[in-house]
Amino acid sequence: MPFAFHRQPFKSVYLLVGTIYIFIRLPVWTARNFIPAWRARKGWSITRSLVMELINAATSIMLQTGLPSPEPLEKLALSAAKTGFVWVEPTPDLIVGDIQRFAQLNEVSALRIGGFWYGARGPGDVVGQRADPREKVIYHLHGGGFVMGSGSPAFLPTAATIEGILEHVPQFSRVYALEYRLASGAPFPTCNPFPTALIDAIAGYDYLIRQIGFSPDNIIVSGDSAGGVLAYQLARHIDAANLATLPQPGALLLLSPSADSGWRTPPGGSMQTNRRSDYVRTWFDAGYVPPTLLGALPVGELDQPWLSPGSPVLSNAETAGLFKGFPQTFILAGEAEMSRDSMRTLRDRMRADMGESQVQYAEIAGAPHDFTGMTILEPERTMGLKAIGKWVCDL
Repeated sequence: MPFAFHRQPFKSVYLLVGTIYIFIRLPVWTARNFIPAWRARKGWSITRSLVMELINAATSIMLQTGLPSPEPLEKLALSAAKTGFVWVEPTPDLIVGDIQRFAQLNEVSALRIGGFWYGARGPGDVVGQRADPREKVIYHLHGGGFVMGSGSPAFLPTAATIEGILEHVPQFSRVYALEYRLASGAPFPTCNPFPTALIDAIAGYDYLIRQIGFSPDNIIVSGDSAGGVLAYQLARHIDAANLATLPQPGALLLLSPSADSGWRTPPGGSMQTNRRSDYVRTWFDAGYVPPTLLGALPVGELDQPWLSPGSPVLSNAETAGLFKGFPQTFILAGEAEMSRDSMRTLRDRMRADMGESQVQYAEIAGAPHDFTGMTILEPERTMGLKAIGKWVCDL
C-alpha cells in the first residue's frame, strides 16, 4: 500500500531507515553495475547506472512517506515579479461534451488557476505582454503523474525542459507553463480527479488566445509525461467540442507522453523488459495514480481513449478516426522507457488517421522516461532537444 508511513512519527523513522538503506545498497549497486555487460544498458556509464538506482530508491521512499505538497496559488502570486506567475480565469463555457459529463460524475468544476511565463518579458520587466501578430509561443503542461509537479521555475524538471526548448528552438522567445490542479487519493483526501487538469488546460489555452492575443496557429501545445497525455486530451476536446471560440493549436509536442494510464504490462513488452533501465518502476509498482486519476469513474475508463490512447487493451479499430482533426504532432520517446511501447502504439494510431508526414517520432537510444527534464541525462537530452528544434524548423 502506498504512503503507509505518511504520518508522524512513522514518517521520520521510515525516512531515516530509507536513507541508511540507500547507503548500504550503494556498494551493491556499484558491484552490480561495475562491468558494462551487467548494466541495464551497456552504453551507460557506471554513474548513469547508479543514478537510476538512486532515483528508484528515493522514489520508493517518497511513495511510502508522502508526495511534495503543491504551493497555494496565493503564495505563488506573492513572488510573481520573480517567477513570472500570472492568474488564469476559469472558462466553464468551454467545458462541454464528454468532459462536462466526466466533470459532473467526479464533481469537479472550473476554478481560477495560474501559470508561469518563461523567456522574454515586456517593457518594465512585465510578463504576459500582448503577443505580436506573428509571435509564436509554446504552451507547456508539466509532468508528474497528475499528482505532483509544477509549472514553476522552482520545479527543476519543468525548468530544465523549458530552458532546453528555448535554447534549441530559437523561433520561440517565451513559454507559458500552466499550474494545473493536482489529483490526490487515499490515504489522503480525494480531490481533483480527471478531468480537472484538462479543465484547467482548456482555460490556459483560452488565456493565450483571448487575453494575450496569440493566433492559435502560432501556439505549440507541449507536455511531458502526464502533461503529454494532457496535451493530447486538450486537442481531442477541441476537436470533439467543435466550438468556434476554441480552435486547434498549430502543433502538439508530446515528450514521453503517458499514453497508457492503465499501466498494462503485456508479456515481453517494454513495461517488463525496461524495468532496470527506467527510473519510474516504483511509480508503476505502487499503483497510486490510476485510481487517484479515476475518482468516481468506472475502472474501465482507464483503458478508454481519453485516458489511454496508447493502451494495448484497445484495438486499433476502437481508435480509428480519433485523430483525424488533430494538428501535426511530434512525439519524443526514450528507447529505455518502460512505457515506450504505448508511445509507439500512439504513434501508429495517429499516423493511421493523420498520415506519416503529420506525425513525427524520435526515439533516443538509451534514454529513460522524460529525459529532457534531467540535465544529467546527456547526451540523450541534447539529442532530443535538437530533434525538436529540427521539427520546428520544418513546420
